[in-house]
Amino acid sequence: MPNTDVPHTMRAWRVTTLGEPADALTLDEVESPAPADGEVLIRVAAVAANFPDVLLARGQYQVKPELPFIPGVECSGTVVGIGAGVADFSVGDRVVAGRIGVLAEYVTVEAASVHAIPDDFGFVAASGLSIAYQTAWFALHRRARLRAGEWLLVHAAAGGVGAAAVQLGVAAGARVIGVVGSEAKAAVARGAGAEHVILRSDDIVGEVKRITGGHGADVVFDPVGGPAFAASTRSVAFEGRIVVIGFASGEIPQLAVNHALVKNYAVLGLYWGLYQERLPKLVDEAHDALIGLFEEGRIDPVVDHVVPFERAPDAITALATGATVGRVVIEVAA
Repeated sequence: MPNTDVPHTMRAWRVTTLGEPADALTLDEVESPAPADGEVLIRVAAVAANFPDVLLARGQYQVKPELPFIPGVECSGTVVGIGAGVADFSVGDRVVAGRIGVLAEYVTVEAASVHAIPDDFGFVAASGLSIAYQTAWFALHRRARLRAGEWLLVHAAAGGVGAAAVQLGVAAGARVIGVVGSEAKAAVARGAGAEHVILRSDDIVGEVKRITGGHGADVVFDPVGGPAFAASTRSVAFEGRIVVIGFASGEIPQLAVNHALVKNYAVLGLYWGLYQERLPKLVDEAHDALIGLFEEGRIDPVVDHVVPFERAPDAITALATGATVGRVVIEVAA
């Protein structure tokens, strides 16, 4: 049952017309949700802004909710209500959750998509654990089968998901090369653990070959697409694996399959949401592993800046410019 302290109405940011985030989003007063069977009600503490939020506002994401809708795809907060049939959570539990529609003061989420976090994991840092770190985990461990000692090339290595991939690569014993867009971002990638950093304006292919002694990258983590993917195909090692995460460049590349054949490399796609839908037990296992790495001090979410709930469109707009490093987090409740 819901907590009696939950108000009848709440504030929520909604996409009311498609376009750039600053134009598409409005702050509305809407009815507070109540948990259905199998759901928990969360008082949202923080929402990590993600590039899919930009695409949702523009109507360019693979999922296209009917207008008006609440964006936001991952959050942290406190359980304040329990639906029938939920046995794993109690009111007061600190949790993270992932689904479209969390950019609001309260949200209901299926219990299977909610995970507990320890008391020493702050809400701001933890808000990005569901999407960024899970995406990086599944890309490196489930899809690419990254092994200790291998060379890992991470594009956009100072971004939210890129920095997560760097940290997880280091934790797995890989030798990490990060690609970034500026010297300031290079410092962030090095801080996340990258052994070598290449500027996007440099000769990426030549630098990867130089750094690896001609071997190439065993695994490539690519959330960018476009020219980054083209560089990846030329710098991937024999029997290497390129994991395609997304297309932040706005350009969806074409694959010359004859090139993959003659170089013996694999191109693997990753849409993390399908694991939550089809193999949720693997998501649970990944979450437990991530919490273990956090408690060992081997991962530490990189937060660029925090904005108040009232300025949520600023956070999503910042992602659209590509000028941010790490996560931009929207603090909903202190």
